[in-house]
Amino acid sequence: MKVSLFTTCLIDMFQSDVGKATVEVLERLGCEIDFPKAQVCCGQPAYNSGYVKESKEAMKNMMKAFEHAEYIVSPSGSCVSMFKEYPHVFKDDPVWEPKAKALANKTYEFTQFIVDVLNVTDVGAKLKGKATYHTSCHMTRLLGVKDAPFTLLQQVEGLQVEQLPNAHNCCGFGGTFSVKMGQISEQMVDEKVKHIEETEANYLIGADCGCLMNIGGRIDRKGKPVRVMHIAEVLNSR
Repeated sequence: MKVSLFTTCLIDMFQSDVGKATVEVLERLGCEIDFPKAQVCCGQPAYNSGYVKESKEAMKNMMKAFEHAEYIVSPSGSCVSMFKEYPHVFKDDPVWEPKAKALANKTYEFTQFIVDVLNVTDVGAKLKGKATYHTSCHMTRLLGVKDAPFTLLQQVEGLQVEQLPNAHNCCGFGGTFSVKMGQISEQMVDEKVKHIEETEANYLIGADCGCLMNIGGRIDRKGKPVRVMHIAEVLNSR
């Protein structure tokens, strides 16, 4: 099965190990990975800030970059949900709406692809310790991927997963929200860190790098002994 990898800006610039782990897990599951070099930002930051016209150029570039793809997989529920928004953005455009629909229909979040397309629930991962999982807003509320991460984590040998109190609450990142509303964002992430501490987890796991960067930064500043991991890194643990 041929898979085109959509890495996202944050992975490309800050968390390349997540991209590597994603590739290694998919390759072990029999996928042939392609990386379209023309890919850039999906346009989400500009689009969510109200710059719809300007963001369309980035979106068009992404549609052209992945036009050849059989399946598109990304370790970011947030960015995948942006791809799913493209048909709405280009509604009634005779040229770009069909391309937007084609892109959206073949794009999957990493765990969603493993469970729902490859029909795999156990990737043979091993990680000893106690973990809790942060459910990101875009992935659960917009993309609708809720169960796949837990299905995979339950099969990780040696890992005990604890329910995160008030898991549905936002971590305070929200893209540009954390910049524009810094003081509010700080209070939100402090609350999230408090709940993580309550679980006594060794690991905080998530599937969106923006959330993990935000929470991980706060954990680091507070000197808490919790390791932050993307779920791709967990599933790549042997």
